[in-house]
Amino acid sequence: MTQAVLEGTFVEVGGVRTFVHDVGSGPAVLLLHGSGPGVSAAANWRLTIPALVEAGHRVIAPDQLGFGQTVPPEGHEYSVDSWLAHAVELLDVLGVGRASVVGNSFGGAMALRLATRHADRVDRLVLMGSVGVPFPITEGLDAVWGYEASVEQMRELLDLFAYDTSRMTDGLARDRYEASVANGADERFAAMFPAPRQRWVDSMVLPVDEIRSISAPTLLFHGREDKVIPLTTSLNLFHLIERAQLHVFGQCGHWTQIEYADDFNRLLTDFLA
Repeated sequence: MTQAVLEGTFVEVGGVRTFVHDVGSGPAVLLLHGSGPGVSAAANWRLTIPALVEAGHRVIAPDQLGFGQTVPPEGHEYSVDSWLAHAVELLDVLGVGRASVVGNSFGGAMALRLATRHADRVDRLVLMGSVGVPFPITEGLDAVWGYEASVEQMRELLDLFAYDTSRMTDGLARDRYEASVANGADERFAAMFPAPRQRWVDSMVLPVDEIRSISAPTLLFHGREDKVIPLTTSLNLFHLIERAQLHVFGQCGHWTQIEYADDFNRLLTDFLA
């Protein structure tokens, strides 16, 4: 698939200059990216956004607080509540009353909170390798959140994310490393999930009753060989959410939307239709 250049703009959200891709027209879809070092909406969703636009959607993909080009004030204390409030206020600023929400990994925890605490704002829910139920932190996630900026560490993390590591080139590692240190991004990232890191997994867990209350039709994705978020999380969510369906990709790591982009986009657009 040819990668399109993704245009973005800055909007003021809760006093924070927020970078967002807001493209296409039609029913709105909010994309919430994961929490890896150097991550941004464009890095996570570069293969997803064009497919959604082509399928007739307005796509809203922000750099969440502290990631990419969205830089909160110095001393900002990161929390699930601050990330959630930022996402809700972004929808308000853009005049979107209701949207389908797609959350990847850490972004899945934010999407789950939107679907439980702002249920009237969520049409359909899509979760990919999502956090939100209890699990012992994996070595992979501990390594991701414990990243100390270097090309070598970034290369090791890329090999953790993907099943087929031959796709994780030295050039990609250099590009992601540069993104991870641009404009103080490494300092912001270090402030988000300091050790001990099990507490940050626990902080994103929702009570079972809240998850069971989700009424939105829900599609779950997971890579069978995911070393960052265990497959059991999506299995647990599948059993808790009444109107859920689950798709598991074999020979796939944590990046379902990149490793199986065409199949992922087909399943996603069919579900949102």
